[in-house]
Amino acid sequence: MGEEVGFSCDGHHAFGGHSLWQYYELQEERIYMDYNATTPMEPEVIQAVTEALQEAWGNPSSNYLPGRKARSIINQSRESVARMVAGRAEDIIFTSGGTEGRGAAEMNGTEGSHHNGKPALPHIIISNVEHDSVRLTVENLSREGRADVTVVPVSKVTACVEVEDVMASIRPTTCLISVMLANNETGVLMPIRELCQRVRSANKQRPGPRILVHTDAAQAIGKVRVDVQDLGVDYLTIVGHKFYAPRIGALYVNGPGTTTPVFPMFFGGGQERNFRPGTENTPMIAGLGKAAELVSSNLPEYQTHLRETRLYLEQRLQVRFNSHFPGSDTLPNTCNVSILGPGLQGRKVLSNCKKLLASVGAACHSDRGDRPSRILLSSGVPAEVAANALRLSVGRGTTRGDVDQVVQDLKEAVQQLEGGS
Repeated sequence: MGEEVGFSCDGHHAFGGHSLWQYYELQEERIYMDYNATTPMEPEVIQAVTEALQEAWGNPSSNYLPGRKARSIINQSRESVARMVAGRAEDIIFTSGGTEGRGAAEMNGTEGSHHNGKPALPHIIISNVEHDSVRLTVENLSREGRADVTVVPVSKVTACVEVEDVMASIRPTTCLISVMLANNETGVLMPIRELCQRVRSANKQRPGPRILVHTDAAQAIGKVRVDVQDLGVDYLTIVGHKFYAPRIGALYVNGPGTTTPVFPMFFGGGQERNFRPGTENTPMIAGLGKAAELVSSNLPEYQTHLRETRLYLEQRLQVRFNSHFPGSDTLPNTCNVSILGPGLQGRKVLSNCKKLLASVGAACHSDRGDRPSRILLSSGVPAEVAANALRLSVGRGTTRGDVDQVVQDLKEAVQQLEGGS
């Protein structure tokens, strides 16, 4: 009987029961389960980046061959990214990553209200589990007196934002609603389609500018179907390193500058139709486009593998640790588990693991010590449970063999901590 391998489709596979990233770390016998933090680039993506570095090094604004090649790659990648989210190429603006994309959406939604000449402060609504690049941006707008902000709490039972609560927060001055598509820690999927439908109906009854909707799709792309037409959003954030692409991103805008307001955050040479000036990063854009093609071609297979692997992980954790998993609609790959008991804080458990590479929550907050995650606390998780939380997120190459080793590793780490207490 041959070695177990992970997902395989058109050459995508795990090496000896490990993902590509783990293949290079075999000497350490480590197993990576932090795919919500970042992902390795697929081999095809690395190839696309390398070829662009070698052959399309020219300035995309130049007319000689290397420049024309660069421009062609950028155009093709824009088409691929648009196809991945069922949008139009002209609606895609390349960015440096998720933080810029989210910030641009928040700023543009507010700036559009200012440009409409309304005397009152524009009003923004967000949920209380948004990424910090959303939360801190709107907090800064409020602090500077440029916007009023309402933070809508998610349900303490489902960890999901309630559409009725968002709609009840709307004011005559509301200009933007920003709710993520999927949470990075709980994996809970938010009802963005229903929210957009309700906002669209509300807009028909409103005089003046319509309310815009932004969703952060960083964690959803590559794991679930993302269709901007079906969702009905005005802005959607795309983050490459969450779906095996390089660390750049894109912002989908429904009709940039016409249907939906877009104002440049800075000024320069006119690239990206003046919406995002600066010489384009052709190799990284090439990689983003290739990763988008892989998602468009293989999403059903990716979903099936991620879901089956996560369910197996949850089953094994339940047997070992009697863990409970709430029934919200979640990402297929994300498992947030707490191993209950004194002295079993998530960070301590992970530090005693010999094989598992994972986190206790968002990688952006790895410096917070043993303080419980604000996302889990906001989602109704008791403090003592949140303090012991582990976020395990499986990837395309994660196998059942990996899961078995990780569960055993966790068991031994817990036994070591309990024995030393």
